[in-house]
Amino acid sequence: MYVAQKTIVADGRQRMSHHWGYVGVLCSAILFGVSTTVNKMLLQSVSPLMIASVTYIVAGLFLGTMNFLPGKANLASSLKLPSSRTSDPTWRDGILLVLTALIGGVFGPALNLLGLNNTTAVSTALLANTETLFTIAIAFIFLGERGRLKDYAAMGLLIAGAVILTANLNFQQLQTAGTFLGNVLVVLSAFCWGIDNILCRVLSVKRSLLQVGSLKGIIGGGILFAFASLYGVRLSPTAFAITWLVILGVFSVGLSLLLFLFSLQQIGAMRTGVIFSMASLFGAVTAFFVLSEPISLVQILAGCLMLLAIYALSIPKKATTNPR
Repeated sequence: MYVAQKTIVADGRQRMSHHWGYVGVLCSAILFGVSTTVNKMLLQSVSPLMIASVTYIVAGLFLGTMNFLPGKANLASSLKLPSSRTSDPTWRDGILLVLTALIGGVFGPALNLLGLNNTTAVSTALLANTETLFTIAIAFIFLGERGRLKDYAAMGLLIAGAVILTANLNFQQLQTAGTFLGNVLVVLSAFCWGIDNILCRVLSVKRSLLQVGSLKGIIGGGILFAFASLYGVRLSPTAFAITWLVILGVFSVGLSLLLFLFSLQQIGAMRTGVIFSMASLFGAVTAFFVLSEPISLVQILAGCLMLLAIYALSIPKKATTNPR
């Protein structure tokens, strides 16, 4: 009986940790989606490259500072996470870290910005949702992640909702605006972020999430800052812009990245990548209330469709009982 009770308690803790994986990626999507509205306001005085580089550096420093918090070990233990190194770092870990900083923190944002300069914002937002498809495909091929039939159906609904939300069913506009080169660059950036999701999933298995997030932010942001400086971009923001850059770095990049990595570890890259596409919904809602940008009934219905899909994804598998 004592063994059975221990098994029940352990199973309950595992389910609770799994449940928090869905909560974590939803909160990550909210924080990241809200940043779109703030970025629009900052773009009036700060260049896109500087916004990306400074917020990533601030995020890296924020996550690095969290390594020294006294309650870090207790929090990690309650969430069944490694609070420190589970083994000595290897060359493989170093290579993976450099790759995720370059692919996810440098090439992804750079290609996205270059593509945005050669196509429309509508096309960029729509094509960015291909990151979800790349994440699912790579996780399916290289990590062996599999789902049930209802999981794949929910993923399809979520992707459909994201596409409808982004395009607002105005697909004719995508055909008459933008260029082929810009669209290709945006798809390549989504491919880079899909690879980055998988690399972070592998790294988070035995490395501390705070370590992965802080080093990725500092390395990627530092390279972006150097790249922007070489091209003559200077950072001369106002006090208002500096304040919001710090807020973005701490919450919309740093905390969002930590929650995203946590969810990767708990529910896998496939489900995390799909649910994170909800960021487009939260971005649209924030823009509606803060910037008074219009939001249509079609977009509201698409958002409800995405919420329904997330609920279907989060339904746990029924445990099989042994009659003995």
